[in-house]
Amino acid sequence: MTKKAWGGRFGEELNDKALAFSASVDVDQRLAAEDVEGSIAHVRMLAERGIVPLEDALNIERGLTHIAEEIAAGEFEFTDAREDVHMNIEATLTERIGAAGGKLHTARSRNDQVATDMRLFTRRACEHTAASIDAVLAVLASRARTEIHVLMPGYTHLQRAQPVRLSHHLLAWAEMLGRDRGRMLDAAARMNESPLGAAALAGTTFDLDREATAHALGFRRPMRNSLDAVADRDFLVEAVAALANCAVHLSRIGEELVLWSSQEFGFVEMSDAFTTGSSIMPQKKNPDMAELIRGKTGRVVGDLVSLLVMLKGLPLAYNRDMQEDKRPVFDAFDTVDDSLEVLTGCVATARFDGDRMRAALREGFADATELADYLAARGVPFREAHHVVGALVARASAEKKVLSELSLEVLKAAHEAFDQDVYEALDFERAVERRALVGGPARAQVTSQTERLVGELMARGVDTAEVAERFGVKVTGR
Repeated sequence: MTKKAWGGRFGEELNDKALAFSASVDVDQRLAAEDVEGSIAHVRMLAERGIVPLEDALNIERGLTHIAEEIAAGEFEFTDAREDVHMNIEATLTERIGAAGGKLHTARSRNDQVATDMRLFTRRACEHTAASIDAVLAVLASRARTEIHVLMPGYTHLQRAQPVRLSHHLLAWAEMLGRDRGRMLDAAARMNESPLGAAALAGTTFDLDREATAHALGFRRPMRNSLDAVADRDFLVEAVAALANCAVHLSRIGEELVLWSSQEFGFVEMSDAFTTGSSIMPQKKNPDMAELIRGKTGRVVGDLVSLLVMLKGLPLAYNRDMQEDKRPVFDAFDTVDDSLEVLTGCVATARFDGDRMRAALREGFADATELADYLAARGVPFREAHHVVGALVARASAEKKVLSELSLEVLKAAHEAFDQDVYEALDFERAVERRALVGGPARAQVTSQTERLVGELMARGVDTAEVAERFGVKVTGR
């Protein structure tokens, strides 16, 4: 097929520069499997409706199946001269089986064809990303089990705030990613409608069975409006928005791993398998994988912005601008899926230092709220209790002590409600265990949260133990 293949309207070939500029096969050949799948569903329906002879339809299907096998084996030669994946496949088909190949495109446009391909691809990609999130969740659940005894400071404003369990913090990461998983599957469900049969924009005069092709391709139903069917790309925006949200969560987790692995924190030592050294400083062990997870987030956010800006000024229905939707979509999925896999390995193989975490608790006045709550439980207005304890923190800090080292005499001088049992309130383990409300860091609550997560994963067919073993989880807390 030549560069002037689109009928008799044109008297000269497309300019070479224009051809190179408009060709998209280097990107959209990734849709080859979806393109063949949609074409087979289409031609089967054409045969069933008597629009294309059955013999021709069978030849077309056999030819498409053979082409798909070649593509999967890396033996198919794509060419820019045929512009995109759709014409590469159709033109090759026609070369091989003759005029019957030209009947494949009956009652179909590249507009509804590419919209169908992209929905098939994106639906599967959402499900794949959800499965990748499940792997992270399985590792987080396993680490939450093994680190249940480890206490650490919880932070606000990056300042030590209150004592929590490390497992509680890991499960907070799981909650974030669990919502991302839900958003991916929500997007997959909402896009599960078939554009096929909408043709260029106004449907077709052929007596198609759009319900049949929709169901053959696993869609819930045909799209209700032919204009919308070929013009809509908000299903891509929604999926990439979910990916961008996930990438931001991954970045926040990566940032905490970077901070925790610094000598200033010393809460975690990343595995050698997920760190690198310095080209000049032999002592360095850099958390590069966590940093790259953080850094790649900008790409995914950029992919979302690219889609939104591309769409914002487009009239209905199809416009060639939409050719530019594929690169950001593919990049966003690839980047997030790679980041999820790397994060799974980072968390699975990290060695948490429980002693260092407990030392940080002791040094950071993370028990101050316990003193304020102690007074409040004895009828002291909380604001007054807050003021009293603030003054005690200032005194302890000036004397280079922790609160539990202040004498009862000093405490009573600050407020008469203090008594000998106040020192029990300053025990970190007891402080955490008193926070036994739903969602709290007490051991029973954290254990319940962990087992709920494991149960949800098992219900989805995810073997938490198998995933943890595959990614190298070991009991490494100390």
